[in-house]
Amino acid sequence: MKRIAVIPGDGIGIDVTRESMRVLRRISETFSAELEFVEFDWGAEKYLREGVTLPAGSLEMLRRDFDAILFGAVGDPRVPDQKHAAEILLALRFGLDLYANIRPVRLFHERLCPLKGVSVADVNFTVIRENTEGAYVNSGGVFKRGTADEVATQLEIHTRKGVERIVKYAFDYAQRRGRSRVCMSDKSNVMGYAGDLWQRCFREIAAQYSDIETSHLYIDALCLLMVRQPRDFQVIVTNNMFGDIVTDLAAALQGGLGMAASGNINPGNVSLFEPVHGSSPPLAGKNIANPMGSILTAAMMLEHCGFVDAAQAVENAVIACVSEGKTTRDAGGNLGTREVGDAILSKL
Repeated sequence: MKRIAVIPGDGIGIDVTRESMRVLRRISETFSAELEFVEFDWGAEKYLREGVTLPAGSLEMLRRDFDAILFGAVGDPRVPDQKHAAEILLALRFGLDLYANIRPVRLFHERLCPLKGVSVADVNFTVIRENTEGAYVNSGGVFKRGTADEVATQLEIHTRKGVERIVKYAFDYAQRRGRSRVCMSDKSNVMGYAGDLWQRCFREIAAQYSDIETSHLYIDALCLLMVRQPRDFQVIVTNNMFGDIVTDLAAALQGGLGMAASGNINPGNVSLFEPVHGSSPPLAGKNIANPMGSILTAAMMLEHCGFVDAAQAVENAVIACVSEGKTTRDAGGNLGTREVGDAILSKL
């Protein structure tokens, strides 16, 4: 039995998670995958009603009682500073030490890609983003705020432990997936201190994987080549902020944020799976949002929990629906959120 914590969150996170849960329940029935779901109401409504983001003891409870977390999205205009979003999602990422953000970038049909002359075989790579360090540790401050002499500092933090483990994860991931190339991307020509650490760790760890071809690109060059020659990439590893940026660019190559899945992983521990898109409050409850990213995220979670055949069946069902044009409008179809869920269920 695998216990899954479900956190729909806010906005369209609720809409798309509902469809993912329909798929997971069908999988539980048809593949004899023993899954137990427990839903938590952590989001803007709870925060506005009770002033609570994560209840006391939540992290310990998740570590102790659950195998994985299925997450929707957080963000609500009624909370202008989005405090609840940061204190829920970032607290989970940092508190559970979910140091590896895994973003598969796969094109399921040529028509979804904005690039001309690109086949489905040309867009099939994974971005592995360091997820607990870098610019997102919120280290810094403001001096003389609101004056002409105001100074703001925002510090990046990179540790040898953090860099080594994400780089090693990227090489291990490549080996497990039968991939033969790993590219590390940074901005070491400008950010010399952090770049030097990343460069040294990358070289040292690469030496342990003689069967894998390695390369390095500055982050701006990576963005250029991801658009011009996406077929050149198999596994990309980079830091927290650069990974955040390039994965949105990568989503465009596969048909938009509505198609993009991700996992936040701490190997051997409870891990969190979420679609890449945000909460998009204007679309919430209108049967418009694309649930495919969330459903593909559920497939990632199934694989992580050991249900490999079930995960492949979900992905195959999504591919079949894309091929038949049974998608929401952002992916070129005319179906609503629920109807896309129906179509995917019919394929299962």
